[in-house]
Amino acid sequence: MSTLRSIERYLKQTGMAPTAFGRQAVRDPRLVFDLRNGRQLSERVARRIEHFMNISKQQRAA
Repeated sequence: MSTLRSIERYLKQTGMAPTAFGRQAVRDPRLVFDLRNGRQLSERVARRIEHFMNISKQQRAA
């Protein structure tokens, strides 16, 4: 699954704003908007985003 698709699903499940997600995940409030416009992520940033979503899901489940 693409990173953008995972992010969109995460945003829908949590109700988090795209700017808040980008700021919390990688300190970039434009992240989601840029991805929607075709921005390509480095492998490192993609891993940081996945890590952020995984940690957040674990915290919500606890």
